[in-house]
Amino acid sequence: MYLAMNRFTVRPENAPAFEALWLGRDSHLREMEGFVEFHMLKSKERDDGTILYASHTVWESEAAFSAWTRSEQFRAAHANAGGTRKLHEGSPSFEGFTAIQRISSTAA
Repeated sequence: MYLAMNRFTVRPENAPAFEALWLGRDSHLREMEGFVEFHMLKSKERDDGTILYASHTVWESEAAFSAWTRSEQFRAAHANAGGTRKLHEGSPSFEGFTAIQRISSTAA
């Protein structure tokens, strides 16, 4: 399993538009082999007055994630990404993780 995460720092006044953008977009993720699931996570307002969002995508492997980043689906999903910079502070912070252990409530 490979987890890909982008973190975004958003000012509270931009939060409704940022959320609407994510909730209304066509991600094309379901079209990709190796895609498992996606979550958009939101923190409470932090001490510095910002809200942290994290896009959290689970893939069967790092190779499946890499194929996504080179795909037409990726380009389509991110076609208007440059126009969203005003909604979040700075650039998104990417983090990628390979699972070394999994514990679940279901037998798998």
